[in-house]
Amino acid sequence: MSDGPGRRPEFTDDEILSVFRSSLDPVLTTSEVASQFDVTHRAVRDRLEKLEEAGRLQSKKVGARAKVWWDPEYVTVSEPE
Repeated sequence: MSDGPGRRPEFTDDEILSVFRSSLDPVLTTSEVASQFDVTHRAVRDRLEKLEEAGRLQSKKVGARAKVWWDPEYVTVSEPE
C-alpha cells in the first residue's frame, strides 16, 4: 500500500497487523498502535481505516471520540443483545 506517488510507507500493513497479533490486549486504540511506529497518529488512523475497509480489521466507537480496533481473524467481538 502506498501513501502517495513515489513515497514509500514508513510501515506496512503486515507490520500493523503484527502489532495486533502480538498484543496481549484483544483490542487496541489508534494511539497504542501509533506508539509502535515513528509516524503521526493521523497516519496510523488513516491506515487502520483502510485496513478496515479491506476487511482486515474491525472497529467500534467506545466514546464520543474514541475507537478501538481488532483483528477479526484473531478476536471475535459480539454486540450486546
